[in-house]
Amino acid sequence: MTDSQDSTRTAPRTEHSSGNPVAPAPARARTAADVVTPGLVAALARGVVGSGRTRSRSPFTGEVLAELPESTPEDVAAAFETARAAQRAWAATPVRQRAAVLLRFHDLVLARQSEVLDLVQLETGKARLHAHEEVQAVAVAARHYGRKAPAYLRPKRHTGAIPALTKVTELRHPRGVVGQIAPWNYPFELSVGDVLPAFAAGNAVVTKPDTQTALTALWARDLLVEAGLPADVWQIVLGEGPVVGPEVVDRGDYVSFTGSTRTGREVAGRAAARLVGCSLELGGKNAMLVLDDADLDKAAEGAVRGAFSSAGQLCISIERLYVHESVADAFLERFVARVRAMRLGASLAYGADMGSLVSERQLQNVQQHVADAVEKGAAVLAGGRARPDIGPLFYEPTVLDGVEPQMAVCGEETFGPVVSVYRFSDTDEAVGLANATPYGLNSSVWSGNGRRGREVAARLRTGTVNVNEGYASAYGSAQAPMGGMGDSGLGRRHGSEGILKYTESQTVAHQRVLPMAPSLGMSDEAYAAFMSRSLKALKTLRFR
Repeated sequence: MTDSQDSTRTAPRTEHSSGNPVAPAPARARTAADVVTPGLVAALARGVVGSGRTRSRSPFTGEVLAELPESTPEDVAAAFETARAAQRAWAATPVRQRAAVLLRFHDLVLARQSEVLDLVQLETGKARLHAHEEVQAVAVAARHYGRKAPAYLRPKRHTGAIPALTKVTELRHPRGVVGQIAPWNYPFELSVGDVLPAFAAGNAVVTKPDTQTALTALWARDLLVEAGLPADVWQIVLGEGPVVGPEVVDRGDYVSFTGSTRTGREVAGRAAARLVGCSLELGGKNAMLVLDDADLDKAAEGAVRGAFSSAGQLCISIERLYVHESVADAFLERFVARVRAMRLGASLAYGADMGSLVSERQLQNVQQHVADAVEKGAAVLAGGRARPDIGPLFYEPTVLDGVEPQMAVCGEETFGPVVSVYRFSDTDEAVGLANATPYGLNSSVWSGNGRRGREVAARLRTGTVNVNEGYASAYGSAQAPMGGMGDSGLGRRHGSEGILKYTESQTVAHQRVLPMAPSLGMSDEAYAAFMSRSLKALKTLRFR
């Protein structure tokens, strides 16, 4: 995720198009007042540890969405104290009972998804279909860890120093209380979805969601408590990042952070100073490669999904598009036509292809990147302008051509609905261009030959690579690890790594019959000779 950049520059209007169409709204369109009622806010606010007051606004209209408690450093300390006391009993609960909570939560999420879809849309401004991606991701994570947590956490036998005489068991213990800082862009998935394995492993969690999207996180907490999680095991605090964030980092037994690379470095430094582990998912400047044998219609559709889901406010979305020169014109004809036809909308209903940006700061960052590129010679093939006629923070999906290294959009993360197109002549050049970034989060390869696509994918320096898809295939495969290389972060979510990071490993070695020392009257020399012969024999017998 990018750090927002202040800018007052306005992107140029394009002359090639009258603008993206507006998705039609239902005859009786629901509003924020229909969803975020005083009763709902009061009920969810009880989940916040805090006594101050803070406000959030809806990106669709700019109106105040909710007023919620704000936490002080003392409130954060109290939240950790409560969580630490509750964690001991939760850790003593059998793992299958903890996992069963996740499975019940899975069913509740799917049964009541309309509630959280409304909240996600109102707090982030994204289209409803993109909000549903979060429902899918949370359900998959709940099912996976609900089924697999007992196997991931069960004691494991290992071959000991002396086979048959040394019995070794690896145990997994919860770390204690996890401090989590969650971002605004995927408030459901990156709050509860990211800590479900922590709960399954026996931890308590103190979460600081972004205030802008706090209602979604609080709704998730209420639903998880309804599924059987003890209420004190998940504490939520709200407040300004520089005030509350360091308190969460400095008190956690492990830290989970999703956000900008700059802030991630600060989090890592604070955690390292305390010798506490952390996982960080940070920024990205993700590339998509369209090879010369790709199905261009499918690739164009995939590029739309990859670049403009959630208005590009997704750490793993595509911002750089590399197309083989032999198919570039044909691809761009298909891609640009699809981008210009995308429907923008602010309705709490399906039908829009893209929603709004989340804040004025994000809008300014997008405008600055596009204006800078155009001033330095880039061409706008689609989009390139704000759409206040739809809502205060809408910006058209934008395709830039002729982007050069001196343009900010070339190397900096935009975190908005902007993608830059580049041409390449051979696969080696494409791989080199895609890897020419300090980031390494996600990438995409399109080819009509699956084997060729996978071979190219293996050469890309990113934590996930999708062949013939933008990002969803890898992210949705919850048994496989997901995370970044380089400036894109540390650690992984999903799979075994996604739950074992929330545990401390312990080796218990039980020595039987003979000690690991001279015995039975052996001299030191005789013992050394005996052990040397034994080590040679173990290698011959192919012991590991």
